[in-house]
Parts: sequence; structure tokens; C-alpha cells
Amino acid sequence: MKIYLIAVLLIMVIFLSGFFLKGSELKVGDKAPDFKLSDAFGNFYSLSDYMGKKPVVLYFYPKADTPGCTKQACGIRDDWSKFEENGIQVFGISVDSQKSLKKFSEKYKLNFPLLSDEDKTVCRKYGVLNFLGFANRVTFIVDKEGKIAHIIDKVNIETHARDVFELAVKLR
Repeated sequence: MKIYLIAVLLIMVIFLSGFFLKGSELKVGDKAPDFKLSDAFGNFYSLSDYMGKKPVVLYFYPKADTPGCTKQACGIRDDWSKFEENGIQVFGISVDSQKSLKKFSEKYKLNFPLLSDEDKTVCRKYGVLNFLGFANRVTFIVDKEGKIAHIIDKVNIETHARDVFELAVKLR
């Protein structure tokens, strides 16, 4: 009986969490918040480094090496040459540690930067941090001027790479 009660409570928390997840307060047309984060291998990246040069895709995801996040990352990996050929920078951002991201990146041979927001500062700036302390799955496409051109808050992990490429390529 105790296990049943715990299971029911857990299901209720998961169900009700949808009502309390804080979505992004940023809107299309807003200036994208700058950041400086390290990737899985200790390289630092800032959004401002790309302004005036190329569009940037920032996709936030909950947890490295989980089924949905793996499928999403591998979709970008498999289409990376299209992004690169068209001058589109892609960053995956999560609250995972640099060590976790390195393991994830090496395991799936990911060919684009995964950034660690372990202190959750960037997730908060973008309004994607949920009450469990993970990033919600939200993608921001930032134009060359640093403004948010698109926000995808209902991400289809099956088509994510294609969807963001089709939007970002129009911003070149």
C-alpha cells in the first residue's frame, strides 16, 4: 500500500509540474542574454562572439545521455555539415557538469559544443530552469544582431535538427 501511495504521489507531482514549470519570459525580438560558458572539453564560448557574424541556435535540454536528449543531440550531429556549410552555430546547453558532458559527447561522437551551465545562471536568464533544477527543452534561434528570432518551446526531438536548420538558414 505504501508503494502504491508513493507511486500515485510521484505521478501527481509529475503531472502537476506542468502547471509550475516556468517558461521563458523572453520573447521574439528581445535581445538574447549574453553568456560565457565552457564546453565539455574546457573551451569557453560567449554568445557575443558570434554577433554580427552568424545566427546561433541555443537549445536547452534537461539531462545528457537520456533517451530524448541523446536523440536530439544525435540529430544535430548527423546534420552538422549543413549547419557548418551555412554558417550557423549550434550550442546545446544543460545544467550537467563538464565531466558529464564530455562523457556524453565522446560516447555519441558529438561534433558541436555542449555547454555546461552547472550553476544554472544561463538557464535562469533564459527562463528555462524548472522547479526540479533542470532546463526545460526549449530552443532559441538568435539572429546576427543578437535578437531572438524564434523560440521553440514545444520541441519535437525527432525533427528538431531539421526544424531549427530551416528557421536559422533564413537568418544568414
